[in-house]
Amino acid sequence: GNSVEDVRRLLEDIYGVSISAGRISQITDKVLPEIQEWRTRSLQSFYPIVYLDAIHFKVRQDGKYTNSAFYTVYSVDWEGNRDVLGLYINSGGEGAKKWGMVMEDLKSRGVSDILVVCTDDLQGFSDQIQEAFPASIVQKCIVHQIRNSLKYVDEADKKAVIKDLRQVYTSTTEESAKTALSAFEAAWGKKYKYIVKQWRENWTELMAFLDFPLPM
Repeated sequence: GNSVEDVRRLLEDIYGVSISAGRISQITDKVLPEIQEWRTRSLQSFYPIVYLDAIHFKVRQDGKYTNSAFYTVYSVDWEGNRDVLGLYINSGGEGAKKWGMVMEDLKSRGVSDILVVCTDDLQGFSDQIQEAFPASIVQKCIVHQIRNSLKYVDEADKKAVIKDLRQVYTSTTEESAKTALSAFEAAWGKKYKYIVKQWRENWTELMAFLDFPLPM
């Protein structure tokens, strides 16, 4: 959202570097084709793990500030190599349908299958993933779920609630995780019924990781 003149001024104010507007234009003209080449490069046909998440921030445009989302696609391959597959900026905040367009771009660049897609609990997100990659396993973020669970918990109860929830997501089998959730419900179900409801409604995608064996 910054003009060339804005960039020139910011470089001088922040770093004490004086560069002419013309020089900045020369640099950006050289870099932009490389950025476009990176954005459209071919990708692998299959990835074991892909993380989808967005960073939210404000952008100044035409003298006004608007909410924007920076969509990030981050992968890990079989050798453990990490790669950013794509970065996408959309104004108006984050939305499942916009994520659908991101996944269509991944497909157009060669991705045909993903084993596990890790996401937050954005409404409609799982549907968009299943539409683009129907064989993928969706793993919802435990951290996001914990934050949602703690939204309305009294400050005096938080440490105990966190401790008891930890017994759920650190379980090594689904059976023991369900037992831990039942124990949580017995202790907190009356006061924080919504927490139990959240975990049960999202159970399959929150506990998807339990289908994989522990490392030897």
